[in-house]
Amino acid sequence: MALRTTLRAAALLPAFALVTAVAGCGGGGGGEAKGVPLVNEGQLTTCTNLPYEPFESREDGEVVGFDIDLIDLVAEDLGVEQQVTNIPFTTLQSGQALNVGNCDVAAAAITITDVRDENFDFSDPYFDATQALLAPEGSGLDSFAALDGKTLGYQKGTTGAEYAKERAEKNGVTLKQFADLGLLLQNMRTGKIDAVINDDFALIDFADQNQKFEVTKKLETSENYGFGVKTGNGELQSKINEVLAEAKQDGTYDRLYEKWFGHAPSEK
Repeated sequence: MALRTTLRAAALLPAFALVTAVAGCGGGGGGEAKGVPLVNEGQLTTCTNLPYEPFESREDGEVVGFDIDLIDLVAEDLGVEQQVTNIPFTTLQSGQALNVGNCDVAAAAITITDVRDENFDFSDPYFDATQALLAPEGSGLDSFAALDGKTLGYQKGTTGAEYAKERAEKNGVTLKQFADLGLLLQNMRTGKIDAVINDDFALIDFADQNQKFEVTKKLETSENYGFGVKTGNGELQSKINEVLAEAKQDGTYDRLYEKWFGHAPSEK
């Protein structure tokens, strides 16, 4: 795997100020590797949003996860290091960080949507997911009808947020917004909200580590994740697609999938 370095972003800064601050952290001047333009010489700069296990999380001061390992393959192919920085998800999904040149790649379990596709360019899909509900074990909170009179937490800027907003009012559900998955799940642990909506694999991972909670329902929204690049950066987009295709063909993708999810993709 390519070597990585990690930057800590000030999560409480406003999104615009944060993007400006991140720009100042890079080496500056830009560069190129194998015909692929890079925002910083000698490195592939990745923006992500922490925590979102098992796709990206911090472990012993280093950002690790399924997304990070896949982008490591791209960095390795280009002969550069991957540098990862943490920014708010809203800044990622809006395309701001990419299109002003703060990072080369957005890697944060980002569902491909028409709106986001207008903000930046996606790689080919690399992961299938759906929305799910998480609640205390035995709660019976397995639908929006069952959540009548309850409080449902969601992460700002996500497809889960949109799904919940479309259904909450008519089912008598109170919604509460959180900036990231870590805050969302912490409020679930402490009983400040009754249930959570988010992507299924992130909630499955949490439930596996916290036996008092369970995924009560998969909502079958048939979503696909993609990596983001700046609008018009066809060189990097093509390189990511090439590396993903090769990883799926030679078994590397399956090996990384099993590393982070505990089973092969076919056993989902």
